[in-house]
Formats: sequence, structure tokens, C-alpha cells
Amino acid sequence: MKKIALFFSAIFILVLLISVILAILTSHVPLGDKIGLINVEGIILSSKDTIKELKKYRDDPSIKVIVLSVDSPGGAVVPSHEIYDEVKKTVKKKKVVVSMGSLAASGGYYISSPATKIIANQATVTGSIGVIMETANISGLMEKIGVKSEVIKSGRYKDLASLYRGVGKEERVILQGVLDDIHGQFIEAVAEGRRMPFERVRGIADGRIFTGKQALELGLVDKLGTLQDAITEAAEMAGIKGEPQVVTKKEDFSLSDLFSNKLSNLLFTNYSPLRINYRVMF
Repeated sequence: MKKIALFFSAIFILVLLISVILAILTSHVPLGDKIGLINVEGIILSSKDTIKELKKYRDDPSIKVIVLSVDSPGGAVVPSHEIYDEVKKTVKKKKVVVSMGSLAASGGYYISSPATKIIANQATVTGSIGVIMETANISGLMEKIGVKSEVIKSGRYKDLASLYRGVGKEERVILQGVLDDIHGQFIEAVAEGRRMPFERVRGIADGRIFTGKQALELGLVDKLGTLQDAITEAAEMAGIKGEPQVVTKKEDFSLSDLFSNKLSNLLFTNYSPLRINYRVMF
């Protein structure tokens, strides 16, 4: 009985050892040429997950090209810029093809602009090259219900754009200056990414939206097509023969995702006046 037990123990250890070796080899040795597919959906409030995926596919030798599927109306300025910057870095190492869905406007277009190639559906809503800051003014309501706000501050403009008194003339000049500067950065990013003259981009950077067909005529996208067209195009660009193997992140559902992402999207979409005072949006 001892010999039989030892025999099966040895078999188990051998199988375990082979499994570990195969796992190590699989993680380091490329098995065929693949396309990395990254989805950016909804309002852009965080850049963490998208940047993580970009870095992962950029450093994976089996991933020959990346397709960035964008279906977003835009979002907060900083995470949009962080994703833009990471796409820009990635393009220097691997080709990135953007596939625009129903909506790739404002921040959605911003993150797409440095890609190697942009493919939009002819009915895609895109463009909206502009910046917005929105805040509520509830001073009238507070006066009606007899509530007064008392402010103690260390600087003249510390309560800039307060909900309780609106935006004064001097404050408006300050805030407009901030938005104009960010808008200029947006125009520069598009001009660089699309290799277009700054003045040409500025001429259409008044917040207006375009269909994919109009964007093609303006040089904001390269081609009209679907996500599958973008995958096929990416495979050809990378020299992948036959049907390409597409790798994408597995979506895991959790309560934290529900409250941090889904709820945030709901609040920012339907209750925009309740945004934090200084949240500037693309």
C-alpha cells in the first residue's frame, strides 16, 4: 500500500510540476500573433483600467496591434488626457487603430486623436472639440427658504463659483481663462495627432459635433467602417495572416464597480448641475 501511495504521490507531483512549467512558458512565450482589443465605454471618469490594458498589450510580444473601441461622450479632463498620453506612447511602439461606436465625442475624440488610424461608422457622432464647466446657482432658492451661507476664507477667490451666490464678473474672467487654456491644449493635441495645422483645427473646435461621414471629409477620421472592419484593418497593418485572434479583458462584475462606475455615470449624465464646482469636462 505504501508503494502505491508513493507512486500516486510521485505522479501528482510530476503533473503539478509540468503544469507550473507550462504556465510559466505560456506567460512568457508568445503563442501566435494576436490583436489586443480595449473597450472605452461611457463617461470617462477614471483612466486607471484603460492605461493598465494599454501597458499590458504594449509590452506583450504576442500582441502585434491594438484596437481601441471608443463609445464615449467624453468626461473629466485629467483622465481623458492621461489616456491620450498613454495612447500616444503606445503608438511609438505598436500601431493603434481606433474604432468609433455610436458616440466618440469630446474626450472620446481626444483619446482617439493620437491613434495610428481612426475608423468611424458613417453615423458615429464625434468631434465636439471643446471644454465645459458647469455649476448651479441656488442663491435664489436659499433666499426664499431663509437660509444664508456664511463663508470664512483665506483668499479673495477661494470660494470661486460658489453655489450660493453664482459667478461674478472677475471670477468669470478667471474661469474663462482656465477653460481657454485647456481648450488650446485640446486643439494642439488634435492638430498633432491628426497632423493638421493648428488654425485649421481651431476653425472647427467650437464644440460642434459631426457625423462620421462629415468627420472623414474634415480629416478628423481616416476611414468609415465597423469594429470588425477596424479589426481586419489592424490585422493587415500588423501583417497577421488569416483570421486574427482577438484578446480582450474579461469583464468581472462586482458591487464596487456598480457603485463606483455605473452610479457615477448615472449621476453625471442625469444630474450634471450637481457636479463638483471645479470639475471641468471634455
